[in-house]
Amino acid sequence: MDISIASNIVTITGNIKTIGDFQEIKTNVDALTSSYKSVVIDVVDSISITSSVIGYFNKLILKDKIKITLRASNSKLLELLEDLNLGSLFNVTRA
Repeated sequence: MDISIASNIVTITGNIKTIGDFQEIKTNVDALTSSYKSVVIDVVDSISITSSVIGYFNKLILKDKIKITLRASNSKLLELLEDLNLGSLFNVTRA
């Protein structure tokens, strides 16, 4: 997994599958939330995301009042997020 950042946009390429991936996402997004109250997460390749990432995004939205927009390129990830009823909470769109 690789992460790149431009302004308030985090682009994640590769599969999100390990605790190390979660830590890298958290570190990068935490750095952005000190400057931005809205963050766009572009998930380019991954077909799933870990429960720790889902929990972290929930915390950002519900507790820290950060607006998350998750743009997913993979249709399986879109289906998964909709099946988990996270589509509206994470403002999920197709990238």
